[in-house]
Amino acid sequence: MYTKRNYSIKIMLSWTRRNIYKFVIISAIPTILYVVLDWKFIHLPWLPIALVGSALAFIVSFKNNASYGRLWEARKVWGGIVNTSRSFTIMINDFITNQHANEKLSDKEFFSVRKELVMRHIAWMTSLRHALRAPKPWEMSSVNSSDREYMNDVEINERKFSLDEELEGYLSAEEKQYVLSKANKQTACLNLQSKHLRRLKEQGYIWEFSFLEMENLIVELFTLQGKLERIKNFPYPRQFATLNLFFVWIFIMLLPFGIINVFDEIGLKILNAYENPSWFMEIIGNGFVWLSIPFSVIVSWIFHTMERIGEVSENPFEGIANDVPITTMSRGIEIDIRQMIEDEPSSIPKGISEQKGIQM
Repeated sequence: MYTKRNYSIKIMLSWTRRNIYKFVIISAIPTILYVVLDWKFIHLPWLPIALVGSALAFIVSFKNNASYGRLWEARKVWGGIVNTSRSFTIMINDFITNQHANEKLSDKEFFSVRKELVMRHIAWMTSLRHALRAPKPWEMSSVNSSDREYMNDVEINERKFSLDEELEGYLSAEEKQYVLSKANKQTACLNLQSKHLRRLKEQGYIWEFSFLEMENLIVELFTLQGKLERIKNFPYPRQFATLNLFFVWIFIMLLPFGIINVFDEIGLKILNAYENPSWFMEIIGNGFVWLSIPFSVIVSWIFHTMERIGEVSENPFEGIANDVPITTMSRGIEIDIRQMIEDEPSSIPKGISEQKGIQM
């Protein structure tokens, strides 16, 4: 049985194994030429390569910080949706009353009104997550072989079901047709919500100041939606993302040429340390240059994996293991707010199950 830490290491090595094979080949070829064919001239000075590595570390760190900032902002915005959804539902429960109404409604009729508002809110979240899952030209996980292999047997609701199918039961047929006819379907849901609140206010079921409070939450939902759309529709600048990858591969290609001579000199020092070295020390001294291969592979793997982590973090809604689990969070919100209005337990869906330890 794997511990969580060991399992994560196993997943990471599996996720990057194709690149590890490339690093082994890139490192082995110069070493074979240097040792077997005695091409001693192919080595490069270590100092400029070390300077390139130092500069690259800063560049990769900058990209990772920026990518993590996008990921963390997306998670915070969804946290805001969680809080605003609960606040909106509390207001639906307590602000919609007969206090100022001329025509009184029964408890059953009030429940119907509350449920309609809550279900429309869920339709808004459904439309929003479908919009966020829509592929963009700059999102690379769908074409990256390692990402596709890892996510191959993971089902994503937004890819498995159409928005038309997922809106079924949350909107009336007329409202559903209206929403699907609009380019920005999540905005259409909030527009319907606001119109419904206005009608309730005009009929006296919502006090004027309560109506303003509820409209403020609609405005807040628009703000949160806009923040998510900004992250989705404006990518991490391509000049940084592309050049980072080029710089990493340039460093990986140069690295073996810079360290083979260093390891060869260490082997010679081991031999020269003894006047009559034993056969064991001769093997170590003469073969020490071959250690440049695993050393080069490890250093290459570290730099490339850090660059890959930044790459998969910069677009937090693609639907891969490192993304914000918007489907799971939306279902959690739905369960919370439907329970808050005392909806029938049997009609409330279950939470989204993890797949391969991933929340989608």
